[in-house]
Amino acid sequence: MSEQSTQSQNQLKTIAITYGEPAGIGPDLIIQLSAHTEKFRNINFVVIGDKNLLHNRARQLGSATIFEDYTQLQLTKQAIQVLHVPTIVDTIPCTLDKRNSAHVLQCLDTAIQGCLDKIFAALVTGPVHKGIINEAGITFTGHTEYLAAKSNTHKVVMMLCENKSEYKLRVALVTTHLPLNKVSTAITASELEDTITILRHDLVHYFNIPSPKIYVCGLNPHAGEDGHLGDEEQKIIEPGLNKLRSQGFDLIGPLPADTLFVPHNLKQADAVVAMYHDQGLPMLKHLGFGQAINVTLGLPFIRTSVDHGTALDLAGTGKANADSLFNAIGLASKLAQQMSIA
Repeated sequence: MSEQSTQSQNQLKTIAITYGEPAGIGPDLIIQLSAHTEKFRNINFVVIGDKNLLHNRARQLGSATIFEDYTQLQLTKQAIQVLHVPTIVDTIPCTLDKRNSAHVLQCLDTAIQGCLDKIFAALVTGPVHKGIINEAGITFTGHTEYLAAKSNTHKVVMMLCENKSEYKLRVALVTTHLPLNKVSTAITASELEDTITILRHDLVHYFNIPSPKIYVCGLNPHAGEDGHLGDEEQKIIEPGLNKLRSQGFDLIGPLPADTLFVPHNLKQADAVVAMYHDQGLPMLKHLGFGQAINVTLGLPFIRTSVDHGTALDLAGTGKANADSLFNAIGLASKLAQQMSIA
């Protein structure tokens, strides 16, 4: 096999990782990777971020982590490869600086372009601070929406999954980062049908579930109580589910959210569709917070992420838990391999 062919294979197996907000725990989590190389012996990854920041944070944490410049070839497992993207100003752990918001997005843009160009097989993202990005004058509602816009993807689906409980719960959202008073108008027949279609497709092709059974929440208390507590179920959700059922989808619902998440249902469900962010995610995070993984479905590349925020108070303390990042990397590698087969 030629050197060029070997390099091409290595490129396709490489996962890009961004640490997110530089003042948060993202860099701390990256540093922890070097102490758990056995978990990732069959996974190549590159961190996109400021090499000097990572070196300084490692020194603060008392870590001897070695950082090497990214070469697109596998280096020793004792070193972490870094594609250097400098911060705008020096970073102080726990202290947000809106001037570094451009750096956060530049790291993301570099990773996204690398995925679109097939240099990277997948993207794993660390936690960002939406507020400080918006304070910098940049409209930003979250990774999910940003990735869709940058990849020119019409519709993506935010799904969180956990492997800690016996249920292996997966929750996909029809709406994501919206104020609650805007949720009802955002739930349309097309949004619902597109969400479930993308979810089912990716469960089949990437999660290797041949005939997924999907449970669907109603929007209103008691799923509308036959229209007495809201009519979205009757006018939008039920007709949309019936349309998809006629196409062979295995759908249960709409069910009241307060009784959908009971053991009997969760044991049978391959995934749950929630109408809005805080309808489905509290249950999932109750079962597996700190272990769960955020997955963006529908993109032209694989993207996973941690299930937590920037935890500014823990940055630089050595107390951050990296389990969610480790799980996100493992799932990204698994899905990327499945994607290459599909």
